Amino acid sequence: MRSIGVGLAIAIVLSAFAPATALAASAKASAASVTISKEQRDKGKAAAPGLIQAAGLDCQLADARQIGESTDPKTKVKSIFYELACSGNEGLVVDSTSDSAPPKVFTCLESSAPTPEGKPNNLACILPGNADPKAALAPYIAKSGKACAPDQVRALGHSATNTIFELACHGGGGYILRTSAPPRLDKDVQMDPCVMFDPNGTVKCELTDRASQLAIVDQLAAQSGKSCTVKDKAFIGVASSGDLYYEVACQDGKGYVLEQAKTGALTRTIDCANADFLNGGCKLTDARQAKTEQAGLYTQLAKKAGFDCNVSGYAPFSVNLAGKEVVELACSNRPDGGIGIFSSKPGDPSVVLDCAHSELKSFRCGLTKAPAGYPALTADLKALGKASCQVSASRMVGVTADQRGYMEVGCADGLQGYMIEYSLTPIAAKAVIICSDAKGIAGGCTLPGNTKKG
Repeated sequence: MRSIGVGLAIAIVLSAFAPATALAASAKASAASVTISKEQRDKGKAAAPGLIQAAGLDCQLADARQIGESTDPKTKVKSIFYELACSGNEGLVVDSTSDSAPPKVFTCLESSAPTPEGKPNNLACILPGNADPKAALAPYIAKSGKACAPDQVRALGHSATNTIFELACHGGGGYILRTSAPPRLDKDVQMDPCVMFDPNGTVKCELTDRASQLAIVDQLAAQSGKSCTVKDKAFIGVASSGDLYYEVACQDGKGYVLEQAKTGALTRTIDCANADFLNGGCKLTDARQAKTEQAGLYTQLAKKAGFDCNVSGYAPFSVNLAGKEVVELACSNRPDGGIGIFSSKPGDPSVVLDCAHSELKSFRCGLTKAPAGYPALTADLKALGKASCQVSASRMVGVTADQRGYMEVGCADGLQGYMIEYSLTPIAAKAVIICSDAKGIAGGCTLPGNTKKG
């Protein structure tokens, strides 16, 4: 099985762009109360079009006001602060300076946060159109494709490129929402579950606790079809594809890894006995015991399917066959192994393909070396009247549209080998062609010794 690198590829750096709470200390606001004068609105609406253009804002103006102004005692630079309410978008506070620098922009969630001393912020948004910042974030949530009706929202700040929010969702769980800076609906939006973020990191969730963040595991476990009363659970990591991985330990001693697509859907349930490829496997479950039990189960299933194999090792295939599990088997009582296709549907028989022929069904063995399958191919030749060839090499050639499979074999005596034709359901040798006559089959034979004449 291919190892899947699972980790945390989250790197959000909030740079030196200070949130608006730092600006509030120097601003002598003319609207510290909820009263908004006509003059403030007139000045705000007059300045807003220029501010929107200068700052590149995604804002269909619904309302505006001038908050106030201040002058830096050292630089003598004058700043004028405005609040903008935008239809269908997050409200904004704009710091327009007199030094021709681009306006500084803060979302209402940033500017409305209390000061470090816990006092009300003079730059808090008070326009009626900015009364519900949760509603203003709804278009961004919808664009992300995630399902979250936020009960609470919190601004984490912004950098030169990103604005970051925390959301606590109704019903449990939470997200970190990342938009452009300033937020624009025509730019990328990303929402990542809070569980992905280190509780001790710079960017972290505070509106939900770890238990709430892991509540999704119970839902996924219930959807898995496994009989599991959850005893313990943990987040494993996120793959480069965006898939999330959780481990769940059950009261009966079993354990699973749950794979969740970035859309939120459960895509795969992996027994802990088969999860070593995920960062070393399960930590909450005794994987050694699970592997022993699983090997015993596969031994029973293989023998029931007519393949005598005391399973000593196994490796699941990551394939989607409805109601079927595909597993490579290594055996302690025979040199060759097989590919088990085990069905969970009543009345649907399971089968095991020996490794000599499994490639005819597109499954290649890795636990069994190719020579272990040569006796089976030798037997195929003998059944077709070619008893003098002891197979010493083999090559899967391909399958035709009418479902005929071809394998090339080489002979230990150094003489020309053969092309063997198989039917596929069930797999059975049907015909044999000497390599000198097989040029019309996918370009002919290519194994050493099979390309010479005679």
